[in-house]
Amino acid sequence: MPTVEELYRNYGILADATEQVGQHKDSYQVILDGVKGGTKEKRLAAQFIPKFFKHFPELADSAINAQLDLCEDEDVSIRRQAIKELPQFATGENLPRVADILTQLLQTDDSAEFNLVNNALLSIFKMDAKGTLGGLFSQILQGEDIVRERAIKFLSTKLKTLPDEVLTKEVEELILTESKKVLEDVTGEEFVLFMKILSGLKSLQTVSGRQQLVELVAEQADLEQTFNPSDPDCVDRLLQCTRQAVPLFSKNVHSTRFVTYFCEQVLPNLSSLTTPVEGLDIQLEVLKLLAEMSSFCGDMEKLETNLRKLFDKLLEYMPLPPEEAENGENAGNEEPKLQFSYVECLLYSFHQLGRKLPDFLTAKLNAEKLKDFKIRLQYFARGLQVYIRQLRLALQGKTGEALKTEEVRPLFMTPKVSSPEILFKDLFHIPPSYKSTVTLSWKPVQKVELGQKRANEDATSGSPPKKPTAGPKRDARQIYNPPSGKYSSNLGNFNYERSLQGK
Repeated sequence: MPTVEELYRNYGILADATEQVGQHKDSYQVILDGVKGGTKEKRLAAQFIPKFFKHFPELADSAINAQLDLCEDEDVSIRRQAIKELPQFATGENLPRVADILTQLLQTDDSAEFNLVNNALLSIFKMDAKGTLGGLFSQILQGEDIVRERAIKFLSTKLKTLPDEVLTKEVEELILTESKKVLEDVTGEEFVLFMKILSGLKSLQTVSGRQQLVELVAEQADLEQTFNPSDPDCVDRLLQCTRQAVPLFSKNVHSTRFVTYFCEQVLPNLSSLTTPVEGLDIQLEVLKLLAEMSSFCGDMEKLETNLRKLFDKLLEYMPLPPEEAENGENAGNEEPKLQFSYVECLLYSFHQLGRKLPDFLTAKLNAEKLKDFKIRLQYFARGLQVYIRQLRLALQGKTGEALKTEEVRPLFMTPKVSSPEILFKDLFHIPPSYKSTVTLSWKPVQKVELGQKRANEDATSGSPPKKPTAGPKRDARQIYNPPSGKYSSNLGNFNYERSLQGK
C-alpha cells in the first residue's frame, strides 16, 4: 500500500508528463492502490484517480471500481469526495455504468451525500441524457425498492429543471418508452409520479400527446375488464387512474371511454362500492369524477342506454314529495333526505350527455315517467331553495374571522342562483333545454369585485379540469354551499328536515 509521500510523488510524475502521461501506467496503478491505504491515502486517491482517468482506458474498469470502493467507505468525508468526482468517469461507454452507480447511491440516508448524488446525476444528464436514463431506468426496473423509489422521485422532480437542449424530442421519446415498461407493474403512488413525469414532457403537450397519455391511463385502469365493486384494490385503481386522466381531457381529447365505463360498470354498483380509504365517501368521489369527465365526452356508441342509466340513478336520489294526510300534515313519519351533493353530480352529468340527445326526456320516456320526473325536480328544487335560505340565516350576525372560514367565504363569491337550480330550470323548459353552462360546486370561481358584472363561467370550456380532492365522508344532512363552496356540517344548527316540515 502506497504512503502519502508515494502518492504525491506519482501524482507529480503524471502531472509533469503532460502529453506523455499515458506512458506512466505504473504511476497511475500506484494511485489506484491508494484506496487500500488509510484515511489520508484514500482522500488523496479519491481526488487523483479521476484526474488522470481518461489517459488510461485500459485501466478504466479498475479505476471505476476503485472509486466505487471509496464511495462505499465508512468515512463520510471520503464518500462525499469520491461521489463528487464520479462525473469525471462518465465518458463514452462508461457513462451508463456511472449513471447506474449514482442511481444506486441515491439510497444514502446522509443528506449531504444525497445532494451530491443528485448534483452528479444532473451533471452527467447534461453530458448524455440517453445514457443517464439508461442507468436510471435499469435500477428502476431491477434495483432494490428504496433505489427504485428514489430514482422515480428523482425523475419526477429533476426532469422539469433541465433545459430544452437536454430534453430533446428523442430523449422524451426514450422516457416515454422506458416509462411504459415500468408501468406494467407499479404501485398507485408510482403511477401518479410517472403521470407527473410524462404529462410534463414538452412533446406530450399536443392533442395527440395528451391522447397518448389518456390511452396509457385507460390501459392502466384496465377498462376492458369487468369492474369488481367489492375489491378495494380494483376500486382504488380506477379512482387513481381516473384522477390522472381528468386533467388531460379537453374539447379535443375526449373522455368517452371513461364515461362509458362509469355508466355501464360503476353506476349500477354504486351502492356496493368498497372504499379503499377510511372516511372517504366513495360514492360521492365517483360521482364527482363522472361529472367532471362528462363535460368532455365525445360521440358515444350507447348514448341512449347510458343516459337511461344516469337518469335511473338520478331518480334514486330525487324522492317524490311525501303524501299529505287529510288534515294537510305529512302522512309519513319524516321527510325524505335530500342528498344535494349526489344530485348535483348526477344532474350535471345527465345535463352534459343530454345535449347529445336533447329529445331523450320527451321522445324516449313515456308521459307518465316524464311527469314523475318533473314532480321530483320540483320537490327537490323547493327543498334546495329552503336549504339555501336557512344557510344564509345561519350566517347572519357573523363578523370578522367568522366570515373568513372556508365554509362562509363562498357565499360572497357565488351567483345568487346555485348550479343545480339553473339545471332545474333548463329541464323544466318545454321542451327541456341543455344550453346553460354552470360551474360545479367544488370547482374554484373568481371573486367578483363590487359593481362588476360576474362573468359566466363555462364548465365545458377547453381548459382541463383539476383533480377533485377526496374529502371526509358526507351525507344528506350536510350544508350545501352553492355552487363553488364545500359541503360542511359546521355551519348553523338548523335541521333541514324540520325546515321543510315548517314550510
